[in-house]
Amino acid sequence: MPRYLSLIRIDENNTPAEGPSPELMQRMGELIEEITKAGVMLDTAGLTPTAQGTRVHWENGQLSVTDGPFTETKEVIGGYALMQCKDKAEALEWTKRFLKVHEEFWTVTCEVREIAEG
Repeated sequence: MPRYLSLIRIDENNTPAEGPSPELMQRMGELIEEITKAGVMLDTAGLTPTAQGTRVHWENGQLSVTDGPFTETKEVIGGYALMQCKDKAEALEWTKRFLKVHEEFWTVTCEVREIAEG
C-alpha cells in the first residue's frame, strides 16, 4: 500500500500563544488513536517553533546556515503525519478529519503527498 506524508502548515504568527487548547488536544488524541487502530498512521508529531530551528542552504556551491526565527516566513510546517493508505482518497479523508478537530479560529493547511517508492 502507498504511503502518504501530510505536511501540516500553520501561520506561526496567528496561533494562540498558549498553544492548542486541552479540548483540541483531546480531540486530536482520539483521532490519532482511531487512525492508528485502523492501521493507517505510521508516525506523527508536531514540530518546535521556527525560532528554535536552523536552515541550511546550498546555492552556487556554497553552504549557508541561518538560525531561526525566520521573519520572512508566514506559513511554516508545524507537524507531519505519515500514513499508509489504500489510495490518495483515503489519505485525504483522514486529513480532512484531522483539520476538522481544530477550532474555527485556527488556520491550518495540510499538503498531502505520496511518497515515491524505489
